[in-house]
Amino acid sequence: MESIKANRQFMKANFKLLDDIETDQNKEIQQPPLEKSTEIDGEKIELPKIDASIIKKDFHKAIEERRSHRKYQNYEMDLDELGYLLWATQGVDTIKGDNYATIRTVPSGGARHPFETYIFVNTVKGLKPGIYRYLALSHQLCLVKEDEGFKEKVTEITLGQKFAAKGSVIFIWSCIPYRSEWRYNVAAHKTMLLDAGHLCQNLYLACEAIGLGTCAIAAYHQEAADLLLNIDGEEEFVVYMAPIGKV
Repeated sequence: MESIKANRQFMKANFKLLDDIETDQNKEIQQPPLEKSTEIDGEKIELPKIDASIIKKDFHKAIEERRSHRKYQNYEMDLDELGYLLWATQGVDTIKGDNYATIRTVPSGGARHPFETYIFVNTVKGLKPGIYRYLALSHQLCLVKEDEGFKEKVTEITLGQKFAAKGSVIFIWSCIPYRSEWRYNVAAHKTMLLDAGHLCQNLYLACEAIGLGTCAIAAYHQEAADLLLNIDGEEEFVVYMAPIGKV
């Protein structure tokens, strides 16, 4: 019961605590980068420019017909479709100041945008199966590693949810918490989880608009998911995922 009480307390606003805390931003400590470095990653792939002609439903219909989909056809996703979904969930419109903040297609507390978008590709035209990371600032993908084990590994990280392994791709969002902690210290963490909801809802609506489907997954194997992405589980860790396929 004490654990439940603690978790309920976490859900409440605690910004008043910042009255007595000097944040790293207040200390004028250099802020973390807007995007993770690509120095150790592989080849970069240019994504197509966003083309609104692929949209099949208007905004009202997309909201009205939004569903969680767990049945997917055997389908090879177009790069246009993938690029649109990546842009819809993390696309950058404007860079503010001297790389101080970004204005994106989704809101984020303090414009901190603490997430990195990884995709595990199963069947996407022009892409080898494997793990990629979205470079939102340049609208590119970078190859993290080639990997043919989509079905087995997606089933493992989603704790046996076999439907997830039948999609064309799975989006896996990691969080780099210091991006938000730099500004909000102890008040950052609830805000980051709210931000995760914003970007996944955009994914739902974008999928619905172009004739695809998704289903958000919060029940996953933390250590296996972090290991799959080669991230440390401390300064960066998985927080959410969603398979995508043709419905």
